Parts: sequence; C-alpha cells; structure tokens
Amino acid sequence: MSGIIGKKIGMTSLYNADGTAVPCTLIEAGPCVVTQVKTVEKEGYSAIQLGYGEKKEKHTSRPLLGHFKKAGTTPKKKLVEFKSFEQSLDLGAVITAELFVEGDFVDAIGTSKGKGFQGVVKRHGFGGVGGQTHGQHNRGRHPGSIGACSFPSRVFKGLRMAGRTGGNRVKVQNLQVLKVYADKNLIVVSGSVPGAKNSYVILEK
Repeated sequence: MSGIIGKKIGMTSLYNADGTAVPCTLIEAGPCVVTQVKTVEKEGYSAIQLGYGEKKEKHTSRPLLGHFKKAGTTPKKKLVEFKSFEQSLDLGAVITAELFVEGDFVDAIGTSKGKGFQGVVKRHGFGGVGGQTHGQHNRGRHPGSIGACSFPSRVFKGLRMAGRTGGNRVKVQNLQVLKVYADKNLIVVSGSVPGAKNSYVILEK
C-alpha cells in the first residue's frame, strides 16, 4: 500500500460541474524521503520508511543522525513505515504529491482534536433526560442511573460515562482526490480529515 506523509493546511470548498459545493481539505503532501528500506531477509518483513519535515541537528539524537546520514538526507521530524509499497524505491529517493492523480481514493490517518474531560452528551451522544426522570432530578445532561439494584450490586465495566475524549488516532476511508498541485506539493481531498491545522496526516493509497 503506497502512501505519503503530509500536513493538514485547512478546509475549503470546491464546486462540481453541476454547481454543488463539495467540502474538502487542503493537505501539503510531501516531499518525503526514503530513510530506510526494510527487507524480509534482514528485518523479517518488507516496508518503506519515509521521513517528512525538517528538524535541527541539535534536536536529533546521534543514532538518528547516523540513520539519516546513511540515507543521505537531513534530519526529519516525522518517520512512518508503509508496508507493501507499490513501487520499488531506493534509499534516499524522494516522493512527492505526484504519487496521486485526480480521481484516486485515499485513506487519511490523523490525531483527532483533544476535547479534554467531557460529559456523556458530547462524548457519547446521549440525548439527555428531557422531561423524564430516569434516576435523576433537574440535571438534563447528566447520565442518569448507571447500575442495577441488589443484583449485580456493581457497575459493569465499559459503561459509557464522562471522561477524556478526542486526541485519538482516527482513520477516515475513501476520500477522493479532487485536485493535485504537484509544483506546490498540495492535494485537495473531499470531506474532512482528522486533526487540527498544521497537524501531521498520513495518506494511504
């Protein structure tokens, strides 16, 4: 599965031929450098490791400096492995947005925005109590009763409650590539991509 590392720029909209507005996300895709080629003989599996984003040498550990020097590139901020890459690549090869063409369908992986500690209505989509009681009084957005009576005399594990939400690895599948600006390393995909602006995004083809 081919892929590339990128950065979410923001959201905008494009118009179809029939005049329909399509929400879309602008992503800076690459350029990425092949920092390691893993083989079955040496590592036990085949994969391509890509590096993206410039990083200062003083903020890079010495083992990683040697790792990047072997690939003939500068230190990179983000390293991601892609298994079963469609094309054969050599160490130090550069991958750009030209990997994609308009009409392709991609999967976008990112870290969703952290929301902090949230209640059950926002975290799990509870509807609230409304005009009924269900074990509580005058607290419409609270969870209500959470357990049974004398049996089982406990709250079951996994019960949906308030807590920290967001900040998770999220994968959105089948986003269509609408535009490719190879000279600027930019691609436009339909729909929304998880994460805040300037956050890392992994695109799988």
